Amino acid sequence: MLMRSRNVVTLAVAALLAGGSASSQISPERTYYGIERPFPVKVANPAGNEGTLSIKLLDVENAVLEAVESVEPGQVDLAVLFPSLWETKGSRGVVYAQMYAGETAVGPAIVLQPMIAQPYAELDQRSGSLSWRPSPRTFTGYRAYIEKDVLMTTTEGDILFRMRPDHAPNTAWNFMQLGDGGFYTDIIFHRIVTQPNRFVVQAGDPLGEGSGGPGYMIDLEDSKLPHDFGIISMARSGDPNSNGSQIFICLSREATKALDGRYTAFGQAISGADVINKLADTPLNGQRPVNPPKIKSVKLVDAAPRGTGAAPVKAPSDQPAGGR
Repeated sequence: MLMRSRNVVTLAVAALLAGGSASSQISPERTYYGIERPFPVKVANPAGNEGTLSIKLLDVENAVLEAVESVEPGQVDLAVLFPSLWETKGSRGVVYAQMYAGETAVGPAIVLQPMIAQPYAELDQRSGSLSWRPSPRTFTGYRAYIEKDVLMTTTEGDILFRMRPDHAPNTAWNFMQLGDGGFYTDIIFHRIVTQPNRFVVQAGDPLGEGSGGPGYMIDLEDSKLPHDFGIISMARSGDPNSNGSQIFICLSREATKALDGRYTAFGQAISGADVINKLADTPLNGQRPVNPPKIKSVKLVDAAPRGTGAAPVKAPSDQPAGGR
Protein backbone atom coordinates (compact mmCIF):
# COMPACT_ATOMS: atom_id res chain seq x y z
CA MET A 1 0.00 0.00 0.00
CA LEU A 2 2.36 2.69 -1.24
CA MET A 3 2.13 6.40 -0.74
CA ARG A 4 4.07 8.85 -2.84
CA SER A 5 7.25 10.06 -1.18
CA ARG A 6 7.75 13.78 -0.59
CA ASN A 7 8.57 15.95 2.39
CA VAL A 8 5.48 17.76 3.58
CA VAL A 9 3.78 19.74 6.28
CA THR A 10 4.73 19.27 9.92
CA LEU A 11 1.91 19.17 12.45
CA ALA A 12 2.75 19.30 16.13
CA VAL A 13 0.77 16.73 18.05
CA ALA A 14 0.64 16.33 21.81
CA ALA A 15 -1.65 13.85 23.49
CA LEU A 16 -1.40 12.14 26.84
CA LEU A 17 -3.28 8.89 27.15
CA ALA A 18 -2.19 8.04 30.66
CA GLY A 19 -4.65 10.17 32.58
CA GLY A 20 -7.85 8.84 34.08
CA SER A 21 -11.33 9.07 32.59
CA ALA A 22 -14.87 9.06 33.81
CA SER A 23 -15.23 5.27 33.78
CA SER A 24 -11.66 4.10 34.46
CA GLN A 25 -11.34 2.29 37.79
CA ILE A 26 -7.58 1.84 37.60
CA SER A 27 -5.30 4.41 36.02
CA PRO A 28 -1.55 4.99 35.78
CA GLU A 29 0.04 8.07 37.29
CA ARG A 30 2.71 8.16 34.60
CA THR A 31 2.99 7.38 30.90
CA TYR A 32 6.40 5.74 31.38
CA TYR A 33 7.77 3.71 34.28
CA GLY A 34 11.54 3.20 34.28
CA ILE A 35 12.94 -0.20 35.20
CA GLU A 36 13.23 -1.16 38.88
CA ARG A 37 11.31 1.93 39.99
CA PRO A 38 7.99 2.22 41.85
CA PHE A 39 4.91 1.68 39.65
CA PRO A 40 2.13 3.78 41.28
CA VAL A 41 -1.40 3.56 39.89
CA LYS A 42 -4.70 4.87 41.22
CA VAL A 43 -7.55 2.54 42.17
CA ALA A 44 -11.11 3.88 42.39
CA ASN A 45 -14.01 1.98 43.94
CA PRO A 46 -16.92 1.67 41.46
CA ALA A 47 -20.07 3.44 42.59
CA GLY A 48 -22.30 1.12 44.61
CA ASN A 49 -19.70 -1.62 44.87
CA GLU A 50 -19.60 -3.49 48.17
CA GLY A 51 -17.46 -6.38 46.99
CA THR A 52 -13.73 -6.96 47.20
CA LEU A 53 -11.50 -5.19 44.69
CA SER A 54 -8.77 -7.17 42.97
CA ILE A 55 -6.26 -6.65 40.16
CA LYS A 56 -5.29 -9.32 37.66
CA LEU A 57 -2.46 -9.30 35.13
CA LEU A 58 -3.75 -10.70 31.85
CA ASP A 59 -2.03 -11.72 28.66
CA VAL A 60 -3.33 -10.71 25.23
CA GLU A 61 -5.72 -13.69 25.22
CA ASN A 62 -7.06 -12.56 28.63
CA ALA A 63 -5.58 -15.54 30.45
CA VAL A 64 -4.71 -14.68 34.04
CA LEU A 65 -0.95 -14.49 34.61
CA GLU A 66 -1.12 -13.33 38.22
CA ALA A 67 -3.74 -11.96 40.60
CA VAL A 68 -3.83 -9.92 43.80
CA GLU A 69 -7.13 -10.81 45.40
CA SER A 70 -7.62 -7.76 47.60
CA VAL A 71 -6.64 -4.13 47.06
CA GLU A 72 -7.89 -0.94 48.68
CA PRO A 73 -8.95 2.22 46.85
CA GLY A 74 -6.22 4.82 46.54
CA GLN A 75 -2.66 4.55 45.31
CA VAL A 76 -1.10 1.11 44.90
CA ASP A 77 2.31 0.10 43.56
CA LEU A 78 2.08 -2.51 40.80
CA ALA A 79 5.78 -3.28 41.24
CA VAL A 80 5.06 -4.38 44.81
CA LEU A 81 1.90 -6.27 43.89
CA PHE A 82 3.51 -7.91 40.86
CA PRO A 83 7.31 -8.14 41.22
CA SER A 84 7.37 -10.17 37.99
CA LEU A 85 6.85 -6.94 36.03
CA TRP A 86 10.53 -6.21 36.59
CA GLU A 87 11.72 -9.80 37.02
CA THR A 88 10.55 -10.90 33.56
CA LYS A 89 12.15 -7.86 31.87
CA GLY A 90 9.23 -7.52 29.49
CA SER A 91 9.61 -11.02 28.05
CA ARG A 92 5.82 -11.64 28.24
CA GLY A 93 5.18 -8.82 25.77
CA VAL A 94 2.20 -6.51 26.26
CA VAL A 95 0.19 -7.36 29.37
CA TYR A 96 -2.92 -5.78 30.88
CA ALA A 97 -3.72 -4.78 34.46
CA GLN A 98 -7.49 -5.28 34.85
CA MET A 99 -9.46 -4.40 37.97
CA TYR A 100 -12.30 -6.57 39.25
CA ALA A 101 -15.11 -5.96 41.71
CA GLY A 102 -15.87 -9.42 42.96
CA GLU A 103 -15.81 -11.60 39.84
CA THR A 104 -16.73 -8.75 37.46
CA ALA A 105 -14.14 -6.89 35.40
CA VAL A 106 -14.75 -3.16 35.74
CA GLY A 107 -13.51 -0.30 33.60
CA PRO A 108 -10.84 -0.39 30.93
CA ALA A 109 -7.54 -2.09 31.70
CA ILE A 110 -4.12 -0.49 31.85
CA VAL A 111 -1.98 -1.44 28.85
CA LEU A 112 1.57 -2.27 29.95
CA GLN A 113 3.86 -2.12 26.94
CA PRO A 114 7.48 -3.20 27.49
CA MET A 115 9.89 -0.65 26.08
CA ILE A 116 12.26 -2.86 24.11
CA ALA A 117 14.18 -2.08 20.92
CA GLN A 118 12.39 -3.51 17.88
CA PRO A 119 13.92 -5.39 14.94
CA TYR A 120 14.73 -3.10 12.00
CA ALA A 121 13.30 -3.77 8.54
CA GLU A 122 15.65 -3.71 5.56
CA LEU A 123 14.61 -3.82 1.91
CA ASP A 124 16.63 -5.68 -0.72
CA GLN A 125 16.50 -3.27 -3.65
CA ARG A 126 17.07 -6.02 -6.22
CA SER A 127 14.55 -8.60 -5.07
CA GLY A 128 12.15 -6.33 -3.21
CA SER A 129 12.21 -8.73 -0.26
CA LEU A 130 12.19 -7.59 3.36
CA SER A 131 14.48 -8.87 6.07
CA TRP A 132 14.66 -8.03 9.75
CA ARG A 133 17.86 -6.95 11.47
CA PRO A 134 17.72 -7.76 15.19
CA SER A 135 18.30 -4.96 17.67
CA PRO A 136 20.03 -5.46 21.03
CA ARG A 137 17.31 -6.52 23.46
CA THR A 138 17.44 -3.70 25.99
CA PHE A 139 14.47 -3.46 28.34
CA THR A 140 14.07 0.00 29.89
CA GLY A 141 10.60 -0.07 31.47
CA TYR A 142 6.94 0.15 30.52
CA ARG A 143 4.72 2.55 28.65
CA ALA A 144 1.42 2.54 30.57
CA TYR A 145 -1.93 3.91 29.48
CA ILE A 146 -5.64 3.23 29.84
CA GLU A 147 -6.80 0.95 27.06
CA LYS A 148 -8.68 2.89 24.40
CA ASP A 149 -10.69 2.07 21.33
CA VAL A 150 -10.60 4.52 18.43
CA LEU A 151 -13.85 5.97 17.10
CA MET A 152 -13.46 7.17 13.52
CA THR A 153 -16.40 9.30 12.40
CA THR A 154 -16.63 9.60 8.62
CA THR A 155 -19.10 11.23 6.28
CA GLU A 156 -20.55 7.73 5.78
CA GLY A 157 -20.88 6.89 9.48
CA ASP A 158 -18.82 5.61 12.41
CA ILE A 159 -16.19 2.86 12.59
CA LEU A 160 -14.90 1.67 15.96
CA PHE A 161 -11.41 0.17 16.00
CA ARG A 162 -9.75 -1.93 18.67
CA MET A 163 -6.03 -1.21 18.86
CA ARG A 164 -3.61 -4.15 18.84
CA PRO A 165 -0.48 -3.01 20.69
CA ASP A 166 0.42 -6.68 21.12
CA HIS A 167 1.17 -6.72 17.38
CA ALA A 168 2.38 -3.16 16.75
CA PRO A 169 2.79 -1.19 19.98
CA ASN A 170 4.54 1.89 18.63
CA THR A 171 2.30 2.18 15.59
CA ALA A 172 -0.87 1.90 17.68
CA TRP A 173 0.46 4.54 20.07
CA ASN A 174 1.38 6.86 17.17
CA PHE A 175 -2.09 6.56 15.62
CA MET A 176 -3.82 7.25 18.95
CA GLN A 177 -1.66 10.30 19.57
CA LEU A 178 -2.34 11.70 16.11
CA GLY A 179 -6.07 11.03 16.42
CA ASP A 180 -6.35 12.48 19.91
CA GLY A 181 -4.47 15.57 18.75
CA GLY A 182 -6.98 16.25 15.95
CA PHE A 183 -4.66 15.39 13.07
CA TYR A 184 -7.27 13.43 11.10
CA THR A 185 -10.07 16.01 11.32
CA ASP A 186 -11.62 16.60 7.86
CA ILE A 187 -8.99 14.55 6.02
CA ILE A 188 -10.31 12.86 2.88
CA PHE A 189 -10.12 9.28 1.69
CA HIS A 190 -7.94 10.10 -1.30
CA ARG A 191 -7.52 6.56 -2.66
CA ILE A 192 -10.02 3.72 -2.95
CA VAL A 193 -9.14 0.51 -4.76
CA THR A 194 -11.94 -1.91 -5.62
CA GLN A 195 -10.83 -3.28 -9.01
CA PRO A 196 -10.14 -6.00 -9.91
CA ASN A 197 -10.95 -6.93 -6.29
CA ARG A 198 -12.04 -5.02 -3.23
CA PHE A 199 -8.68 -3.98 -1.79
CA VAL A 200 -8.41 -0.89 0.46
CA VAL A 201 -9.68 2.58 1.29
CA GLN A 202 -6.82 4.95 2.15
CA ALA A 203 -6.65 8.25 4.05
CA GLY A 204 -4.40 10.20 6.39
CA ASP A 205 -2.71 12.67 4.03
CA PRO A 206 -3.33 16.29 5.10
CA LEU A 207 -2.65 17.33 1.51
CA GLY A 208 -5.29 14.92 0.22
CA GLU A 209 -3.23 13.56 -2.66
CA GLY A 210 -1.04 10.77 -1.35
CA SER A 211 2.31 12.29 -0.40
CA GLY A 212 1.53 14.02 2.88
CA GLY A 213 2.18 13.05 6.45
CA PRO A 214 2.78 14.33 9.96
CA GLY A 215 6.31 15.59 9.30
CA TYR A 216 8.09 12.55 10.74
CA MET A 217 8.38 8.82 10.08
CA ILE A 218 8.26 5.73 12.29
CA ASP A 219 9.70 2.30 11.59
CA LEU A 220 7.84 -0.66 10.19
CA GLU A 221 6.88 -3.10 12.95
CA ASP A 222 6.85 -6.85 12.47
CA SER A 223 3.09 -7.21 13.02
CA LYS A 224 1.65 -10.71 12.79
CA LEU A 225 -1.93 -9.42 12.57
CA PRO A 226 -3.28 -10.72 9.24
CA HIS A 227 -4.64 -8.18 6.79
CA ASP A 228 -8.35 -8.93 6.47
CA PHE A 229 -11.64 -7.10 6.15
CA GLY A 230 -11.77 -4.26 8.70
CA ILE A 231 -8.06 -4.30 9.56
CA ILE A 232 -6.42 -0.87 9.79
CA SER A 233 -2.79 -0.72 8.67
CA MET A 234 -0.13 1.84 7.78
CA ALA A 235 0.54 3.06 4.26
CA ARG A 236 4.11 3.91 3.38
CA SER A 237 6.47 4.76 0.53
CA GLY A 238 9.00 2.33 -0.94
CA ASP A 239 11.10 2.77 2.19
CA PRO A 240 9.70 0.21 4.66
CA ASN A 241 10.46 2.55 7.56
CA SER A 242 8.42 5.50 6.26
CA ASN A 243 5.20 5.05 8.22
CA GLY A 244 3.65 8.29 9.41
CA SER A 245 -0.04 9.13 9.34
CA GLN A 246 -1.43 7.53 6.19
CA ILE A 247 -3.60 4.52 6.94
CA PHE A 248 -5.69 2.09 4.95
CA ILE A 249 -8.65 -0.10 5.86
CA CYS A 250 -8.75 -3.53 4.25
CA LEU A 251 -11.79 -4.58 2.21
CA SER A 252 -11.11 -8.32 1.90
CA ARG A 253 -8.70 -11.03 2.93
CA GLU A 254 -8.24 -12.37 -0.59
CA ALA A 255 -6.90 -9.10 -1.99
CA THR A 256 -4.82 -7.98 1.00
CA LYS A 257 -3.14 -11.14 2.28
CA ALA A 258 -0.03 -10.31 0.23
CA LEU A 259 0.46 -7.29 2.52
CA ASP A 260 1.09 -9.49 5.57
CA GLY A 261 4.56 -8.89 6.99
CA ARG A 262 5.20 -5.97 4.62
CA TYR A 263 2.88 -3.38 6.14
CA THR A 264 2.10 -2.70 9.78
CA ALA A 265 -1.41 -3.83 10.73
CA PHE A 266 -2.18 -2.33 14.14
CA GLY A 267 -5.94 -2.51 14.77
CA GLN A 268 -9.22 -4.10 13.76
CA ALA A 269 -12.74 -2.75 13.34
CA ILE A 270 -15.23 -4.01 15.93
CA SER A 271 -18.20 -2.11 14.50
CA GLY A 272 -18.96 -0.25 11.29
CA ALA A 273 -18.69 -2.96 8.63
CA ASP A 274 -21.50 -1.28 6.69
CA VAL A 275 -19.64 2.03 6.81
CA ILE A 276 -16.46 0.44 5.44
CA ASN A 277 -18.46 -0.93 2.53
CA LYS A 278 -20.13 2.44 1.93
CA LEU A 279 -16.69 4.03 1.69
CA ALA A 280 -15.62 1.33 -0.77
CA ASP A 281 -18.72 1.93 -2.90
CA THR A 282 -17.86 5.60 -3.49
CA PRO A 283 -17.94 6.46 -7.24
CA LEU A 284 -14.40 6.54 -8.57
CA ASN A 285 -12.30 7.97 -11.36
CA GLY A 286 -9.63 5.28 -11.43
CA GLN A 287 -8.58 5.05 -7.77
CA ARG A 288 -9.56 8.62 -6.99
CA PRO A 289 -13.01 9.26 -5.48
CA VAL A 290 -15.12 11.61 -7.56
CA ASN A 291 -16.45 13.23 -4.38
CA PRO A 292 -14.04 12.01 -1.68
CA PRO A 293 -15.59 10.95 1.62
CA LYS A 294 -13.94 12.38 4.72
CA ILE A 295 -12.77 11.44 8.15
CA LYS A 296 -14.68 13.99 10.22
CA SER A 297 -12.90 13.11 13.46
CA VAL A 298 -10.89 10.46 15.29
CA LYS A 299 -11.51 10.20 19.03
CA LEU A 300 -10.35 7.92 21.82
CA VAL A 301 -13.00 6.16 23.87
CA ASP A 302 -12.59 3.85 26.84
CA ALA A 303 -12.29 0.21 25.82
CA ALA A 304 -14.57 -2.37 27.38
CA PRO A 305 -13.11 -4.41 30.25
CA ARG A 306 -10.87 -7.17 28.96
CA GLY A 307 -12.80 -10.19 27.72
CA THR A 308 -16.11 -8.33 27.35
CA GLY A 309 -15.69 -6.34 24.15
CA ALA A 310 -17.16 -6.91 20.70
CA ALA A 311 -15.63 -9.33 18.23
CA PRO A 312 -13.90 -8.04 15.08
CA VAL A 313 -16.25 -7.31 12.19
CA LYS A 314 -16.56 -9.70 9.28
CA ALA A 315 -17.15 -8.92 5.66
CA PRO A 316 -20.88 -9.08 4.89
CA SER A 317 -21.76 -12.37 3.21
CA ASP A 318 -23.35 -10.52 0.30
CA GLN A 319 -20.28 -8.35 -0.33
CA PRO A 320 -19.30 -8.50 -4.01
CA ALA A 321 -15.85 -9.85 -4.82
CA GLY A 322 -15.11 -7.01 -7.23
CA GLY A 323 -15.80 -3.29 -7.19
CA ARG A 324 -18.13 -1.21 -9.18
